[in-house]
Amino acid sequence: MTDKQIDDVTGVETTGHEWDGIKELDNPMPRWWLYAYYATIVWAIAYTVAYPAWPLINGATSGLLEWSSRGDFWKENTKIQGERQDILAAIKEKSVQEIIADPQLNQFAIAGGAAAFRVNCVQCHGSGAQGAPGYPNLNDDDWLWGGSIDEILQTVRHGVRSKDDEETRISEMPAYGDILEPQQIRDVAAYVTSLTSTPHDASLIPAGKQVFAENCAACHGENAKGNKEFGAPNLTDAIWFYGSGEAEIAKQVRNPKHGVMPAWEGRLGDTTVKQLAIYVHSLGGGE
Repeated sequence: MTDKQIDDVTGVETTGHEWDGIKELDNPMPRWWLYAYYATIVWAIAYTVAYPAWPLINGATSGLLEWSSRGDFWKENTKIQGERQDILAAIKEKSVQEIIADPQLNQFAIAGGAAAFRVNCVQCHGSGAQGAPGYPNLNDDDWLWGGSIDEILQTVRHGVRSKDDEETRISEMPAYGDILEPQQIRDVAAYVTSLTSTPHDASLIPAGKQVFAENCAACHGENAKGNKEFGAPNLTDAIWFYGSGEAEIAKQVRNPKHGVMPAWEGRLGDTTVKQLAIYVHSLGGGE
């Protein structure tokens, strides 16, 4: 055993460590620090006894208080669900016009519809409902089937070309590649292009206009402004579903694409469908 080393200045025993001639004093810890340290030990033991803490083979100790964050969540969730039942019942019973006329119900429906939209609709329409090629923008005023709240509700409820709903909206543009000559398709593509921009060959416009009148006006209208009863788009507003330009228009005339929207009522229920329709209508588009 080595002799104790006492610091000459303070008279305190040192630890025996030395760095560049500097020695470390072996002063005792302050009493307040020791008491705080012991208190944290006691607190930690009490905490692990009161709350879930010690891992077991198939779980963990539940603690004397039998509290858990998951259990607390479900209690709060059950409470919130109970508070929402009256509002949800009112939404279920009322029409969309009555819901919109009630500020409280309207606010609740918009919030609920936004949540349902984020889960079920953003995959096609985008997080901001701005759409994508083949998927409509829900923020503008261009609606194939009409943008009133009732028309939006009908579309959300029964879908478009949805195979599992007898009341779904159905409209299919014929594949004119089997009906028209290639030159006629070029002519009508030039005419349709001329409604919003300049075609590659303006000399094709007169013949294309005749082809349009004979084959397309029945759905799109003589003025090409569309028909919401058939879901026929307006061809004069420069808003294109599958791409603009003569080549893209000719491709759609030759072999058209037909998008499908699910019928959401059977999947989400009438209450959620109403909230979805009200939320979409609130985005500013529609009528």
